Amino acid sequence: MSHDAHSKLIYMANQIAKFMESKPHDEGVAMLASHINDFWEPRMRNHLFEVLDAGGQGLRPLVLEAAASIRRPAAA
Repeated sequence: MSHDAHSKLIYMANQIAKFMESKPHDEGVAMLASHINDFWEPRMRNHLFEVLDAGGQGLRPLVLEAAASIRRPAAA
């Protein structure tokens, strides 16, 4: 995936995180993971895990924390 596409995905995840940061911490983490699991198609979640597996650079801390609860799509 191109760097530009990863940048867009990072931006989207961070926008969700910014909103969830207004919630109590544990609730925000759970809601962020739930939102990505419910609304992001497997391809998008795969790309998110590419960023996470490379160290998660650019992602807000809430995204990094929620990653453990985000479903990793099965390999194709």
